[in-house]
Amino acid sequence: MSEPGRPLLQVAAVSAKIGVIGFGGPAAHIAMLRREVVERRAWLDDTEFLELLGATSALPGPASTQMVIAVGRRRAGWRGLVVAGACFITPATAIVLLLAWLYVRYAHLPAVGGVLYGVKPVVVAVIAVALWGLGRGIAGGGPVPVVLALGAAGAFFAGLDPLVVIVVAAIATTLWRNRGRLHGGGASLLVPVLALATRRAAAAAPVAPARHASVPLSSVVLEFAKLGIIVFGSGYVLLAFLQRDVVVRLHWLTTKQLLDAVAAGQVTPGPVFTTATFVGYLTDGFPGALLATLAIFLPSFFLVAALVPLLPKVRRSPWLSGALEGVTAGALGLMAGVALRLAASALVDPLTAAVALVALAVLLRWRVNTAWVVLAGAGVGLVHSL
Repeated sequence: MSEPGRPLLQVAAVSAKIGVIGFGGPAAHIAMLRREVVERRAWLDDTEFLELLGATSALPGPASTQMVIAVGRRRAGWRGLVVAGACFITPATAIVLLLAWLYVRYAHLPAVGGVLYGVKPVVVAVIAVALWGLGRGIAGGGPVPVVLALGAAGAFFAGLDPLVVIVVAAIATTLWRNRGRLHGGGASLLVPVLALATRRAAAAAPVAPARHASVPLSSVVLEFAKLGIIVFGSGYVLLAFLQRDVVVRLHWLTTKQLLDAVAAGQVTPGPVFTTATFVGYLTDGFPGALLATLAIFLPSFFLVAALVPLLPKVRRSPWLSGALEGVTAGALGLMAGVALRLAASALVDPLTAAVALVALAVLLRWRVNTAWVVLAGAGVGLVHSL
């Protein structure tokens, strides 16, 4: 049974909690969100969660932020949509802004290696538990989604565009599920046509003019709004766009400054897209940081607001529901790929492997609050660094 109480306050509490403890990037955020809203609070079941995950994975922008926004909309309506996004994004924005101020003042970032040493293995365990639960959900759909999820994981390691992986999975699934209807017309063209239209629209997005001295705030807004609309995949895809735009084309930052901005986004909880906060601060101080953050995240609120009400209609359409099933399988495979890559970088010695195994056992055996497990991992890391 769903948790009783005041939905808006519940949404704020869950979103802020994940925003504060959500180290590890989008896959970790989604894993923590599932544990909170499916396992602990029963706001959604796994099928509903997977549907939202599949739908938001097909959108441009920060996937985990959009999942938090979508869950907030489902739980507490339009106010929940706004509150969920704001509470999830604000903690990371505040921390990155502080790091940017320290960076400009002292020319380096505070040491955080010890904390990350212990936290990252815990994040691997959290993601593994989520993948286990979500994987059982798609396994009920037969071999096709399972094969597609495995293929998507392989495509991730092959370096394929995440959007291409999602679109191929959607087309393959809807064709398979509707193979008996293929004589009925060109409905199967819907997904690729929409994907092509999205790409064309992205190519035509406004581009800020190149500047070598002070950067106008309007240019910052245009650049990050464009990125919020065209960047598909995870926050890590954003980094390639930033290198191309703010370093090579616009010359707002040097390569070293961008790498330091990326480090700030990596060592803080919450969405990796808050790297925009750091970049905005380096270009125009506090106004630049706040406007860059608003510009890159605001499109997600509108995209999710337009998407969520359409899900019931999508489920009633055999073609679109098949495509959504494929998108879900592809997104799960991509999430598995991210988890494996994170595990390779997090489990670097016997101690980190032990931390991951203990965290996995605790999370599987007890419905313990994820925050305590993350804090325990941070404690192990700090003790190890002494």
